[in-house]
This record gives sequence, C-alpha cells and structure tokens, in this order.
Amino acid sequence: MSGRARIRAFLEANVGKVVTTHEISDIAGIRDYQRRIRELREKEGMQIKTHNDDPTLKPGEYLLDTLERVPVFEHGISASLRAEVLARNGFTCEWCGRGSGDTDPLNPTRKIRLHIDHRDPQGGNDRSNLRVLCSACNQGKSNVQPAAEKARDIIARLRKISRAEKQEVYERLRAMLGE
Repeated sequence: MSGRARIRAFLEANVGKVVTTHEISDIAGIRDYQRRIRELREKEGMQIKTHNDDPTLKPGEYLLDTLERVPVFEHGISASLRAEVLARNGFTCEWCGRGSGDTDPLNPTRKIRLHIDHRDPQGGNDRSNLRVLCSACNQGKSNVQPAAEKARDIIARLRKISRAEKQEVYERLRAMLGE
C-alpha cells in the first residue's frame, strides 16, 4: 500500500477527529507525507483542513470533516504558458511585488518561490484567469480573494505600468469619484 493510500485510509478512519502530523507521518511511513496530503486534497477532492482553513486547529493538526469529496478540476499548466504568465507579470507577485529568491517574510531562512494561481479556481487555464503569486501570499489563501487583497492586486499591477498610464488611471479615478 502506498504512503498516500495509508494516509487516505487513516484519515477516513478518523473522520471528524483532529490528527497530528506525527500520527500521519508514522502511518505514511514516508518523509514527504505533506505532499501526499496535498494530493489527496487536489487530486482526490478530500476535504482535509489545516490551521490555515480552520482557526480552531493548531499548526501540525489536520481534520477530515467529511467523507464527501469535492469536485476536482485539472489545472495542469504547460511550461510555455507558465513562462508566458511569469513574463507578463514581470516575474513578481501580483499582491506584494516580491520576486523569486526574495526572503520569505513568514520564514526568513527560506526564499520566495513564484506560483501560477487561478483567479477563479474553476475558470480553467485561460491567460486572463492566471496570475503570479509568491509562496507567502499563496500559502493558505484557500482560493479566496478578500476585498483588501483585490486592492493590493490592483496596486501591484499599477506599479508595473508607465507613468503616463498611471496618470491616465489617476485622472479616470478622479472623474469617477467626482474630485
């Protein structure tokens, strides 16, 4: 039985119970059990929660709420499309402006990695639905973009345009706001 299958069976046997990384690691018998958990979520639709999803959970705790699976959508992005989106976005995170190799603000011993993210998780791989997020911004966002993050997204885009284009945006905003 594979490590992923052992984790799946363990979580299904403990539906509704909080389990720890130590328990999962012991059951899995592999070093990379976190990847298997992500696969169970992303490829099998298991609703496994962490402290990023449920504030009652502590770091290192997992909870399988239900045996019900959510629909799984394939988001495979080709290398050429990934390169195109990265170049379009100036190889920076749309929310915070960090680039690959910058220091991770959540863990100063690590470097930022850039991820291709779907604005609408069910919107497919259309270029307009893809954006670049750094590992810090992408971590734990759970496919949600609150209003404050939308404003950050816009500001990050504004940083990348020319001064003349910024002036045009400014004039239009002034007209819209009646100032």
